[in-house]
Amino acid sequence: MTLIPVPTTAIIVVAAGSGTRLGAVAPKAFVGIDEHTVLRHALDGVFAAQVAQVVVVAPSGHEGDAETELLAAAGDRRDLGRVVTGGGTRQQSVAAGLAALWGDITTVLVHDAARALTPPAQIDAVAVAVTVDAGVIPAIAVIDTLKRVEGDDVVAAVDRSELAAAQTPQGFPRALLEAAYAAASASGIEYTDDAALFAAAGHPVRHIAGSERAFKITTPGDLARARQILDVRAEPAAVSAPRIGVGTDVHAFGGEGNLWLAGLEWPGEQPLSGHSDGDAVAHAIVDALLGAAGLGDIGEHFGTSHPEYAGAHADVFLARTAELVTEAGFVIGNVSVQFQGNRPRFSARRGEAERSLSAALGGASVAVTATTTDGLGFTGRGEGVAVTAVALIYPG
Repeated sequence: MTLIPVPTTAIIVVAAGSGTRLGAVAPKAFVGIDEHTVLRHALDGVFAAQVAQVVVVAPSGHEGDAETELLAAAGDRRDLGRVVTGGGTRQQSVAAGLAALWGDITTVLVHDAARALTPPAQIDAVAVAVTVDAGVIPAIAVIDTLKRVEGDDVVAAVDRSELAAAQTPQGFPRALLEAAYAAASASGIEYTDDAALFAAAGHPVRHIAGSERAFKITTPGDLARARQILDVRAEPAAVSAPRIGVGTDVHAFGGEGNLWLAGLEWPGEQPLSGHSDGDAVAHAIVDALLGAAGLGDIGEHFGTSHPEYAGAHADVFLARTAELVTEAGFVIGNVSVQFQGNRPRFSARRGEAERSLSAALGGASVAVTATTTDGLGFTGRGEGVAVTAVALIYPG
C-alpha cells in the first residue's frame, strides 16, 4: 500500500461547462480528443503534478462520468480526488469546489478542464508561486495586432505590450479566496475568472510564464489543434519512434543592408528579400522542425500576420521553434541542412554557422553543407538561394 502525504494544496478542476461553441452533443469536458476525453487529459496533467487534493466540478447528470475519468487518471492517488456538482455559472461551480476542500488545504488552484494539455510543470509552478497575500496566474504574451472597434469601424490601436493572455491554473491563498468568493456572492457580481474576483476584493495578482500547450479548447478548431498535437500518441507502438520533418526555402537576392544566412551576417554580400531577414537556412530548419512535430509551418507561426517578427534574425525564429517543439512533447535530435547557391562562399564559415544555429536550438546538433548547381537554374544564375533541411525529433 502506498502512503500518500496529506497535501496542503488543492486543485479544483472546473468541468461543468456546456461547450456550446464546440458544437458537441455532450458537455465539452466529455468530448474525445483521441481515445481519451478532454477531462481525462486535463486530469492526467493534474495527477502528473505534485501531490494535491483534486476536486472535479462536473455538470449535473454527469457526475458518474467524471468519477470514472477521475479514478482512471488518479491511479494510486484516487483517495485524493472527489467529484462535486457544478452550478449554473462558473463562479457557482468554483464555489462548490471550494466547499469540498479539506481542512489542511492552504493553497487553492482553479483549473479549467478545457485547458486539457496544460503541462504539469505549469501547474507546479503556479502552486509554488502563490504567497500568503497574493494570487498567481500563468500568462503568455499577446502577439496579434489588436484593434479597438465600434461596429464595423476600427477606432484605435491597442498597445499589446501592456496585455497578456491569462491561462489556468490560477492559484490563491485559500483564506483570501474564500473571503473573496463570499464577497462576490453577496454583491451578485459575476466575474470572468478567479483572478478578477480575487483582485476585486483588493488582493494583488501576479503572473508567471504560461505555455502554448495550455490553450483552451473552445471551438472545433481548438479541438483539431489538440488532436494534431496528440497525434504521435495515437498508436502505442509509435510512442517511442522518432519523427522526421523536411523543410525547404527559397529567397531571391534583393533589398538593402547586409546578407544574413545561417544565423550569420555576411558584410558586403547582397541581402536576401523576405518578411524577416530572408535567412533561408534558418527558415528551412523551422519548417523541418515544425513539420516533424505536426505543428504546421513557418507561415502559421511567423508569417506576415505576425508583424512582430518582421526583420527578426535566425536566433529568434529558431529559439521560438525549439520552444514549440519542446512544448509539444518532443526533443530535437539533429538537423541537417543543404544550402544551394553560388554565393556567399560558405566553407570558410561553416563551423561558425553550425555553432550559431545549434546554440539557437538549445544545443541540438546542426550540420550544414553547401553546393553550387554548376550554373543551372536560378541559383546558378545568381538570382537567389535554395535550402533544404531535414530534422529528427524524439518524443520527450
